[in-house]
Amino acid sequence: MNNKCVNFRYIQKVRPYRDLTFKFYNDGRLVILDNVSEEVILPKDLKGDCREFYVHKRILFIKNKLVASQLKYA
Repeated sequence: MNNKCVNFRYIQKVRPYRDLTFKFYNDGRLVILDNVSEEVILPKDLKGDCREFYVHKRILFIKNKLVASQLKYA
């Protein structure tokens, strides 16, 4: 199984100053880890600039996957 993932680290600029790692897997799964408490966070628990970061990276990930599919089947 080819289950690669792309990792992004984000440190929130305002309180509560979260240090997060976003793992986007090729099969569409997403894991968000709090690097301090080592807990898994759900996307619905994100607020502020870390939510904007997540949304931006998710859209970019989906666009790249669509382009790759178009090139594969074109």
